[in-house]
Amino acid sequence: MSSCAVAASNSPAFSPSSSSCICSPKTCSSPRLFRVQKTSSPSGLIRASAGADFPAVSKRKRPPRLDIPVALMDSSVRREAVAAEEERVEVEGDGFSVFCKKGRREVMEDRYAAVVDLQGDANQAFFGVFDGHGGVKAAEFAAENLVKNIVQELKRREDDDGIELAVRKGFLTTDSEFLRQDQQGGTCCVTALIRQGNLVVSNAGDCRAVVSRGGVAEALTSDHRPSREDERVRIEELGGFVDNRNGVWRVLGSLAVSRAIGDQYLKQWVTAEPDTRILWLKPEHEFLLLASDGLWDKVSNQEAIDIARPLVTNLDEPMPLSACRKLADLSVSRGAVDDITVMLIQLGRFTNTHSAN
Repeated sequence: MSSCAVAASNSPAFSPSSSSCICSPKTCSSPRLFRVQKTSSPSGLIRASAGADFPAVSKRKRPPRLDIPVALMDSSVRREAVAAEEERVEVEGDGFSVFCKKGRREVMEDRYAAVVDLQGDANQAFFGVFDGHGGVKAAEFAAENLVKNIVQELKRREDDDGIELAVRKGFLTTDSEFLRQDQQGGTCCVTALIRQGNLVVSNAGDCRAVVSRGGVAEALTSDHRPSREDERVRIEELGGFVDNRNGVWRVLGSLAVSRAIGDQYLKQWVTAEPDTRILWLKPEHEFLLLASDGLWDKVSNQEAIDIARPLVTNLDEPMPLSACRKLADLSVSRGAVDDITVMLIQLGRFTNTHSAN
């Protein structure tokens, strides 16, 4: 069977926004990137104000503030991204469904990728949700190239023990390739590789993966935010710092996530190295949700599973797309202004029993 791939690089599948952004929707490129004005001092360094108390941050001597080009913060997305003519995108594929809903901004920066029958094997697949910031280029690039780079690394490693290393190398290679293009912005990523009965979930940033284990939600990723103690320490040990602006902790007062592909002006502190978790798939693993923070900021892990499960389990005709749509609508009803991408993967489709049926 030929490989079926969906990489939404030219379709609107979408980007975040935030009412807390200090600049107007027409000039602010992303809620993750905080635009700050240059000072009137001769140095022209960017000023980032400190916020609430944060243990250890105020006690350490901070390095000189980074002179980030204002172009990084400016909105050039009208030239970079595909204009959103649709308010939503709905896709039903072989074993997966995707629902993407545009937020209040003009431009959508999220992308997704899905490859089934990976390497000609019906039980292998790759899925990803990519939540861009500062432009759409990084999300587009990752959606198109990450799976290719991971597969190339897998071919170099025949043993199963090399899966985690292959995924790590795939993330870092994709990051390096994007940085060489000298493009603005970055993207958070969450991916799921299904191979030889294993579910390999990786993330860099605040997109999240949650699996239903017999109806119980289990988060397979942990959001990479500057407020995390281990991430703050890592950034400080590299000579950076974390600041609070309007209640949001940011790397060097700028970026609200601590790991991502891209973000070349912050690359010394914002790594693309993912965290990876590997599970052996069992019948109790019913389905997997991959989603951008537009969902998780308003809907808890267990809520998401409780809402989706009745629509996808113990039914003659499951309705996974309806489950994705219902989750996105719930987030919006609770005040979400970000764009929302929700992907539901029916894990039973990719178990070894599938090929025997």
